[in-house]
Amino acid sequence: MSAHRACGLSELEQDTPLRVELDGVPMAVVLDSAGEVHAIGDTCTHGEISLSEGFVEGDTLECWAHGSAFSLRTGIPQNLPAYEPVPVYVVDIDGDDVLIDPTVTKEV
Repeated sequence: MSAHRACGLSELEQDTPLRVELDGVPMAVVLDSAGEVHAIGDTCTHGEISLSEGFVEGDTLECWAHGSAFSLRTGIPQNLPAYEPVPVYVVDIDGDDVLIDPTVTKEV
């Protein structure tokens, strides 16, 4: 499979997650304060909650329901109650297009 357009770079607001779905895979796309774009699985591994409704702080995305913060780089939870990581996807930028292949995750 190949990368698909997830959204436009111009559609992303700094430190505000955007929920997208590619080939049935929900993910949260985040433009961090350093200007990097990240894509992680959108479902909290603790409680089946959408992470794109959460809060970005530094390089983490916090689940609004139970407070677990997931690394945008590795998907690893930084605190309880979650203990399982979420997938992190490879992101490519082509002009204004944010491209993600939902079948390719980063090795951590």
